[in-house]
Amino acid sequence: MRLAMASLQKFLSNPQGLKLMGKQLRIALAGNANVGKSVIFNQLTGLNQIVGNWPGKTVERAEGTLHFEGYTIRIIDLPGIYSLSTFSMEEIVSRDYIATEKPDVIVNVVDASMLERNLYFTLQLLELDPPIILNLNQVDFAAKKGIKIDAEKLSSALGVPVTQTVAITGAGINELLSTVIAVATGEEQFKPLRVTYGKEIEKRVQTIEKLVSTKLPQICAVYPARWIAIKLLERDEDVSGKIRNYENGKEVLEYAEKLAGELEKIHGEPSPVIIASERYSLATKIAKAVTTVETPPKISLEQKIDALTTHKILGYPILAGILAAIFALIFIGGNFVSAGFDYTFGILTSQTANVLSQFLPEIAVDLINKGVLSGVFAGISVALPYIVPFYILLALLEDSGYLPRAAFLMDNFMHKIGLHGKAFIPLMLGYGCNVPACIGCRIMETQRERLLSAFVVVLIPCAARTVVILGLVGRFVGLHAALGLYIFDLVLVFALGRIAFKVLPGEPVGLIMEMPPYKRPSIKNILVKTWSRTRDFVFIAFPIIIAGSLAIVALDATGFTNYIVNGASPLISGWLGLPVLAGIPLIFGILRKELTLILLAELIPLQSLTAVQMIVFALVTMIYIPCLATIAALKREFGWRKALTITLIDVGLALFLGGIAYRILSI
Repeated sequence: MRLAMASLQKFLSNPQGLKLMGKQLRIALAGNANVGKSVIFNQLTGLNQIVGNWPGKTVERAEGTLHFEGYTIRIIDLPGIYSLSTFSMEEIVSRDYIATEKPDVIVNVVDASMLERNLYFTLQLLELDPPIILNLNQVDFAAKKGIKIDAEKLSSALGVPVTQTVAITGAGINELLSTVIAVATGEEQFKPLRVTYGKEIEKRVQTIEKLVSTKLPQICAVYPARWIAIKLLERDEDVSGKIRNYENGKEVLEYAEKLAGELEKIHGEPSPVIIASERYSLATKIAKAVTTVETPPKISLEQKIDALTTHKILGYPILAGILAAIFALIFIGGNFVSAGFDYTFGILTSQTANVLSQFLPEIAVDLINKGVLSGVFAGISVALPYIVPFYILLALLEDSGYLPRAAFLMDNFMHKIGLHGKAFIPLMLGYGCNVPACIGCRIMETQRERLLSAFVVVLIPCAARTVVILGLVGRFVGLHAALGLYIFDLVLVFALGRIAFKVLPGEPVGLIMEMPPYKRPSIKNILVKTWSRTRDFVFIAFPIIIAGSLAIVALDATGFTNYIVNGASPLISGWLGLPVLAGIPLIFGILRKELTLILLAELIPLQSLTAVQMIVFALVTMIYIPCLATIAALKREFGWRKALTITLIDVGLALFLGGIAYRILSI
């Protein structure tokens, strides 16, 4: 009885014990980029973290909650990283969370088809000494390549539980959760591998470890002393910076630097390279011991497609063909559906006005019919027919693995504007929405490259601006004119990117990016991703569109429209050559770009515009800053000063080029 009470007191004195009594757990998903962490996160939480077959999608941690066997489990999806060094923002986010916030369990998600490369990160995780489960994901894909991994043997080698999943189908998820609870409650005991190095390194690691334990006990309460010793030998700037602030920190740093120098004299290589080589050697040894290749390697269909789509000559016409096919499909399908909606809603609007006018005053009928109903119908008939098919096709590109190939092909071109091929991915995403594209610029390595990428990304016509280009110019002037606007935009992006490259100080870096294998896109994922993006449009854009429509009716009824029209007349009519009423949708377009076309259609019969006016209107809409949400994203990433600078440049450029286009096209 006394023993039982003592055990209970010990359990209760432990914060972890108290947490488990409340049956609450925190688990973190950590691993290399593009191993399926976000798919597992979505399976566990039912949320819609963006997934896709390209590296660097998760640039900040995502959180969700699930309930399993009486436990409330908080899931944290950390950015995909390749090491625990502080070379990138993602590595800093992940390392800080694992080391300082100490989740109950770390689920190290590993691509089963690339075990050796993934184990390099696993070994670094083990050095931090957290409770780890290694989860072999994509075991189905590995099996197709003839790769079989002995999970029990791998578990013995690493000293941690090993589970297997096919995240995209949900297979193995329950077993993973059961193992998480078993590890967190101590039901499953494990003894993680202690990563040891060659004698020259090991001797110095142990020496620094003792010194750190003696001289810096405060930091050892957060990080393991051995891990700090290894990081000091690796000359980790973040760890060195932290230690420098402690008493005795300078002494420890000087001694570690002396030992790192000794190591480099013996091996003739920088100390981070020496330590990394030993980790890779151990990862290779473990991977070979647990892996069996059951079928002889042969060239698969995916490899043939890969060779074709990255070919230095054939790759480019394929890329151009894919992009042209995407826009042709959106244009043809969007026009067909939009025309059907227009006809149906035209009848509905007319009938509604007739019915309401029998018992409501004219102003009320206008507010309901021209404000609310016209806004909803315009949103459906003008925007959705172009947005939905675009989101489906973009999701196909993301999930198939083609985006990284396109980035590879565009590397040389992107270097002309001071970026590398990886920047092509946020540019492509920009055709969907500029907000995630701006955030996606974090995949670039330096702050200069992120800013340069964001500067050109906001010039990319998003789905909302595609609505204006295809719904106005494509529909009434012709597809050739719409494509001409897209080509002009690309030339503009290149020219401005080149100028920015020259103005911003710094040098471009080379392209280092994982090339994921081609995969058959999951229909479920495509539909979920399309719905998630379309839902944002429906719930965010529709209220703005309706509010904008009501504002137009209210301004017209109170006579304020005339003040706006007269005030903007020299610019809108005199410089841009547009009808004076076109100034109103251009002003409201700062809320949502599709709003410009919808409000324009409510103010002016679109057929009454000349071809030149349609092109000028679409050109101005295409170039000036996408919307308030994009400005907010720029502010979040780069601060107010840079966000406003980019905004003012884009607005000024749009008005300048619009006036020039009007004069040239009118000749």
